[in-house]
Amino acid sequence: MVGNESWGRDEVSPIIGKGFESSHKPKGLSEQRLDLGTQKMGRFSIPMLGILLLCCLAAVSEATYAKYKDPKQPVGVRIEDLMSRMTLAEKIGQMTQIERSVATPDVMKKYFIGSVLSGGGSVPAIKATPETWIKMVNTIQKGSLSTRLQIPMIYGIDAVHGHNNVYKATIFPHNVGLGVTRKLLSYVVLSVLLLKWNGAFRDPQLIKKIGDATALEVRATGISYVFAPCIAVCRDPRWGRCYESYSEDHKIVQLMTEIIPGLQGDIPGNSKKGVPFVSVEVALQTILSSNIHDLNNGNKGFVISDWLGIDKITSPPHANYSYSVEAGVGAGIDMIMVSNFTEFIDVLIYQVKHNIIPISRIDDAVKRILRVKVVMGFFENPMADYSLVNQLRSQEHRELAREAVRKTLVLLKNGESADKPLLPLPKKATKILVSGIHADNLGYQCGGWTITWQGLGGNDLTSGTTALQAIKNTVDPTTRVVYSENPDSDFVKSNKFSFAIVVVGEPSYAETFGDSLNLTLSEPGPRAIYNVCGAVKCVVVVISGRPVVMQPYLSSINALVVAWLPGTEGQGVADVLFGDYGFTGKLARTWFKTVDQLPMNVGDPHYDPLFPFGFGLTTKPTEG
Repeated sequence: MVGNESWGRDEVSPIIGKGFESSHKPKGLSEQRLDLGTQKMGRFSIPMLGILLLCCLAAVSEATYAKYKDPKQPVGVRIEDLMSRMTLAEKIGQMTQIERSVATPDVMKKYFIGSVLSGGGSVPAIKATPETWIKMVNTIQKGSLSTRLQIPMIYGIDAVHGHNNVYKATIFPHNVGLGVTRKLLSYVVLSVLLLKWNGAFRDPQLIKKIGDATALEVRATGISYVFAPCIAVCRDPRWGRCYESYSEDHKIVQLMTEIIPGLQGDIPGNSKKGVPFVSVEVALQTILSSNIHDLNNGNKGFVISDWLGIDKITSPPHANYSYSVEAGVGAGIDMIMVSNFTEFIDVLIYQVKHNIIPISRIDDAVKRILRVKVVMGFFENPMADYSLVNQLRSQEHRELAREAVRKTLVLLKNGESADKPLLPLPKKATKILVSGIHADNLGYQCGGWTITWQGLGGNDLTSGTTALQAIKNTVDPTTRVVYSENPDSDFVKSNKFSFAIVVVGEPSYAETFGDSLNLTLSEPGPRAIYNVCGAVKCVVVVISGRPVVMQPYLSSINALVVAWLPGTEGQGVADVLFGDYGFTGKLARTWFKTVDQLPMNVGDPHYDPLFPFGFGLTTKPTEG
């Protein structure tokens, strides 16, 4: 009977249960028969009792054995066995991902929810520790394990530049900065030889290392699934998600997918093709998409929608939710990221029962989801542990982020001529001025998708080093550093500064909240540039998620550096400004002159940029 795949189904198990219960009753048919056997067999009564007990135990063992719970069984066998036991409600529950704020153990149990996520800024507590995160994940998981089939849930989170929702995590530069870390021979050569040329990166391991560090910090909080990387190709910087894109050139974006094996972990040489072995890799077997066609062919993971993604199939969103569910699931989306999960479940059950969506599509989706959970080992080890909590913001990860910051900086101007460069700056000077609202603002430095969805201003959001702190850490002890956020020109002229560093840029934003038609610097940034750079030699550092309008200020600036959104390790900015390391970054985006030129990308017939794609001046480290 063990080999019979129907063994252990609902229609069989009640019979086994009753047989087991009868041996414990004070009276009953089986007990009477045992008494009769004792009277007739005499001295054989004790052996007979032992045989009967062994038979009962064997029956119980067979009844509780389930192939899907047996890690020795092939993956396909386990999935088919589990699928054969599942009701329609249990299958559709697996296709549902809900937000942690509504994911109570009772909800997980009642609706058989397959996955839970933290939306941007959704945390178990303000400034929550890794231990608090783990406790939350395990509490939700216990709800899943209390269901009839004990199918574990999988928890997902946005980790787009480090484990960005979590307090004290290492925040790496956003993708817009990481895209400049490659080595560019020439655009023509890159276009022709992209897939054959192994010298595409200055450090081909940097992006992969960032993925690895991010994976460890995510696992440190008990989470095993990340929505990353973003592989958008931003062709217009007016789009609010441009900083999530590595480049305007899809070939650069392809190169940057080296982060994926970092997040996944390398596949052991003796593993089957497509088999993952590190828990975070699930995020990279799935495809985050808000409106798709069939992406499932050849994909061994599952396809998940974006937040409210299927709602936006109609205009306005949610205008015809029944159609959105039919179109989305029918197109090949396996798991739906929903806000109103009961509505989604009710609609999908109705559609299956009325043959609007075939059960074969449901079974295909659920098999994909279960395959990920089986291969990931969740059935054997569903609970998060505390063994990696010390990985969050480890010194090794901070040093890696600092290195990444150094390599993302792009030098756009350095003095009026190559013979008279301003950079690198001397560490020893009488008095230097640091100004600009971005100089001492960790929130602006990290940008959106940091602690909250839109990001925060100020220095209380997490731990890190601002540009101002980094400058103070770097200069000679005898050098006096004066910080004035928005000084007037008289103040600058009267203080006889040796030079000034002006740090300006954009506020924090994410997605559509960052859409902009003018792409101007935040006030009082322009005023600070004019007041400071009109009175003393200055270097302007731009903290932004995209190119911004700089042409009006260029003539009054001695040196111009774009630092993008560097994250928590601002020390990397000072490392390069003061010559401990040289500038190496090359633009992965075209820097326009005016917004009227947009969209404008390399290769366009009307290409007339302020700084072209691939541009970036270099410096050498200061000796000694």
